[in-house]
Amino acid sequence: MTNQIYPCLWFDGQAQAAAKFYCSIFKNSKITADNQMVVTFELNGKKFMGLNGGPHFKFNEAVSFVVDCDTQEEIDNYWSKLTADGGSEGTCGWLKDKFGVSWQIVPTVLPKLLSNPDKAQNVMQAYMKMKKFDIRELENA
Repeated sequence: MTNQIYPCLWFDGQAQAAAKFYCSIFKNSKITADNQMVVTFELNGKKFMGLNGGPHFKFNEAVSFVVDCDTQEEIDNYWSKLTADGGSEGTCGWLKDKFGVSWQIVPTVLPKLLSNPDKAQNVMQAYMKMKKFDIRELENA
């Protein structure tokens, strides 16, 4: 495919470990090429590249990956796996994994709840207090 666009993630010597970690979490994922400098991989069929670029740059929240989840079980699964072994919880569905990459684990029902004029304010107040999203609590807000 020409002109394919995909993210390149800059790691300090951990690109292969990160690719293996992410491929173990997401279905339909695999490492497609690997050498000491660069690893390419697919997560849910989407292409990524990991670069062992050194300590010059660090990840921050300016870029994050959003994972849409239909069920609480999906949210719980991704949340626990991505925060494992040194990851950290943020607020409003945000987290950082052990490599410092930011993720948003979001219920697919959230836009619908926020578009309901009778519930939107309560839903927003509820999720602003959350770290990991709780679908039932959002629906009951």
